[in-house]
Amino acid sequence: MSSLESVKLEELCADRLALQHLAVLQAAAKALRDEQFRFSVEVDVLERLSAVLSRLSEEIQVLSEENQEQQSALLCLQLTAECFRAQRNACVQCSRNQCILRDQGCIQVSLEILRKLLKLASGASDYFFDALRCGIQFLGNIAVGNQLCKTDIWDHGFPHIFSDLLDLPDEKAVAYTCMVLHTCLDENRIEQLRTEPQQLKVALKVTELCRTLPDVDWTVLIVTRHFFRSSELTQRMYTEMNDQERLTLLDLVSAQLGEGKEDCLVPLRTAQFLATCFQHSCKDVLALSSDVSADDQALAVIVLLDILCEMTSDQKTFMALQDHPDLLRTTVELLKEVHLLGKASKNVFSVAQEFTFTGPGGACARPALSFKAHLIRLIGNLCHSHTTNQDQVRELDGIALILDNCSIDSNNPFISQWAVFAIRNILEHNLENQKLVQGLRRQGVADDSMLREMGFRVEERDGSLLLRPLKKEEEEPGER
Repeated sequence: MSSLESVKLEELCADRLALQHLAVLQAAAKALRDEQFRFSVEVDVLERLSAVLSRLSEEIQVLSEENQEQQSALLCLQLTAECFRAQRNACVQCSRNQCILRDQGCIQVSLEILRKLLKLASGASDYFFDALRCGIQFLGNIAVGNQLCKTDIWDHGFPHIFSDLLDLPDEKAVAYTCMVLHTCLDENRIEQLRTEPQQLKVALKVTELCRTLPDVDWTVLIVTRHFFRSSELTQRMYTEMNDQERLTLLDLVSAQLGEGKEDCLVPLRTAQFLATCFQHSCKDVLALSSDVSADDQALAVIVLLDILCEMTSDQKTFMALQDHPDLLRTTVELLKEVHLLGKASKNVFSVAQEFTFTGPGGACARPALSFKAHLIRLIGNLCHSHTTNQDQVRELDGIALILDNCSIDSNNPFISQWAVFAIRNILEHNLENQKLVQGLRRQGVADDSMLREMGFRVEERDGSLLLRPLKKEEEEPGER
């Protein structure tokens, strides 16, 4: 950027806005993309850019108060976008420029411009959204690695301006807003989200965006991870949400757990809270036996169960859930109910042999797919190396119940494998449970045709039951 163009920036502050000023700002934005120039740019250039931004703020105020000509309004929006773009570029990995622009009051002026732009009637134009996007990006860049700038943005822009930006019908502007939130959030500010109603609304809006935006940007998702690190905030959000919003939040938690990364784990108190939610609402899923069109309450129970299965599979959370009051009892009793419902009439909980997934409605027509299998999986997880829980399953007649769910079932893929896993955990180092199973064996072997079809047989040796592969001469014709 030449010294002549730098002088023209000063002229822009005094002259009537004209088209030639746009070229000056474009040249500044382009020059500041160069790292060497950015780090050595003279302070007076940044100061003049700040002065231009203040001038444009005044012009936008006039636009919002008077019915200006369209040509004049569009030029003002273009100049604003380019000025924001130049300042955005100036802040890229350059703390010196961040501090200079902050000292010039650019953060407050930028937030004020965004507030004025949101009130403009011409908000539907491309130039309008371009100016908004560049302004939000500038705030994101000036905040990166600069605690003072983060504080200014939070103190002067949160929650009202951010709340309005999240309502924009422009996915890029919304994503950039979430980027700024992600940059500014810390433990103290997350606590503010929980305790202050207006700020909580912003957190709820971000979560809702994950449902309403067809192609959600990664920045929206990563902001929700800040929320989940606070068990108090997660609980407050869940309490304030309707059924559909809760389902969205649970889907986000489930997706985060599914990544299996260290920073994707939820706090223990959140895990315990979700276990309590499952206990309080688990009976809602029983409605599916008479109405296959699952409502959000029933679907929430299904997702909660999936989450509990994942959390009890992780060493850092499963021990806390193993001792969660009455969680095991609730799970065993729910398995009893859905098992009996499935036997009483043909419904989503019944054993089926329909191994096709291309029927009418697709997955939506099978809302309870794998539900019984996951109940058994959860029971198995809760009993791992836990004698008290092993004993409780026996006392609740849960062992025979699980053994009765070893049939191949297209409604519950891999249910027999999960049943074997659960029985193994229930019997391990537990003589009373092993004696019970041995007693079942001495009363007569149940139909073992399913096991034989899989190439196995049950054998008793020294008081124990062993699963052995069938010998070739024992196979029935056609088993191969």
